[in-house]
Parts: sequence; structure tokens; C-alpha cells
Amino acid sequence: MTMTAGYSGGCQCGAVRYRTAGALGYPHLCHCRMCQKSSGNYALPLGSAQRADFELTRGEPSWFHSSDLVRRGFCGTCGTPLFYDIPGTAFINVTLSSLDEPTAVQPVAQSNLAAKMPWFHALDVLPMEPDEDGSDRASSIRLSNHQHPDHDTSTWPQEKRHD
Repeated sequence: MTMTAGYSGGCQCGAVRYRTAGALGYPHLCHCRMCQKSSGNYALPLGSAQRADFELTRGEPSWFHSSDLVRRGFCGTCGTPLFYDIPGTAFINVTLSSLDEPTAVQPVAQSNLAAKMPWFHALDVLPMEPDEDGSDRASSIRLSNHQHPDHDTSTWPQEKRHD
């Protein structure tokens, strides 16, 4: 089944890509300890896609059963968290930050607030670093970037250009 509407996304290295049609249900930030540990972050943004509207377009995720009821899909090559799945349900949750356009889906709620970092409210007043500088280090990172672009590609890994 080929889908053209909806959302596409994938892991950092491009080994696993997915596409979903239609809106993502209940986009939210989960603050539970399992989501924190699985993402290596303070919260995990998730949204649900109907299985009938979901397809893997490249590769296969690796899975970890974080409980008897839930498994979490991630790229076995680069480790990017991609899915929160409850087998047997009509939906699968995707990590909103793995979308090619993560700004397209704004969370509407937060869950499991008991584990939310108590200082989250203070983040906006922290000193801010410039987005990107012209330093040699920033230039070296930019020129040696191995991250998959935020769109589908016909091949993976991309062939190296010989300029």
C-alpha cells in the first residue's frame, strides 16, 4: 500500500524509515520513567497512528519489551527511539521527534506527571547559546554529518559524493 499523505520519519542514520497517513492521535509528552530511560531524555513525545495507515518504508526496527504489555522499537544501527507499541491494538505510537517535520505535530497533553522533572518550568529562563557558530568545530561537524536527511531517500546509505 503506497501512501502519499500524512507523516514520514525515521532514525538518525536512515536504516529505518516509516510513513503514516492521516493525523496522529493524542500527541503528548510522556514523563514516565520508562519513557525517560528509553529515550535518554526527560520526556518522550508520542503520537498514535492507526496500524492500517502505518508502514515501514525501509528496514526493520529492533524491539525491546520494556514491560509484559509494551515493546519499544528503535534502530538497531544508531539506537534512535522510534516506536511505543502495545501489540494487539489497532494503533502504534511514533516518537514525534523522529518525524521528518517534528514541528508539524504539537502536543496537546502531558502524561505521567509524577516523574516530570520539577525544574522544567525554569528552562526558558536559562542562558541560551547561539544556534550555530562559524567555529572550526561547528564547521567540521557540519561537513562530516552522517545523519540521514529529514526526507525519504531512494537509497541508504547515501552514496558518498566525490566532489
